[in-house]
Amino acid sequence: MAPSRLGRLLYGGVLAYTATENLRKLDGRIEYADAKDVPLPDILVPAASGMLLLGSVGIMLWRAPRLAAAAIVAWFLGITPTMHDFWNHEDRDRQSEQIQFLKNTAMLGAAIMLLTQARSGIIADQDE
Repeated sequence: MAPSRLGRLLYGGVLAYTATENLRKLDGRIEYADAKDVPLPDILVPAASGMLLLGSVGIMLWRAPRLAAAAIVAWFLGITPTMHDFWNHEDRDRQSEQIQFLKNTAMLGAAIMLLTQARSGIIADQDE
């Protein structure tokens, strides 16, 4: 298995797990989003989780990779500063939210790289 395919499976798999956990625990995720003043959380949380799931599966299968990577980029851009606003917290909460913010920022960077590679066809040339 080519390294880029393995990387896509690992990356997409973690994101698919995140999306399915969000969907399985939807009520709690909606409550958390509501507490963060997300507008229409009962609509946006399942929609965003579905978008993440479709994007992650697209990355794993390398189907519609530009659309899949763009969905993941959009998800991280929307979720990260809204749900992990460490600058609005203190002490342990601040540290926990900052860790989540930084983790998401790193994963956003990976999604941007995948988007760039999908646009140029780099990965398809290596794997297929």
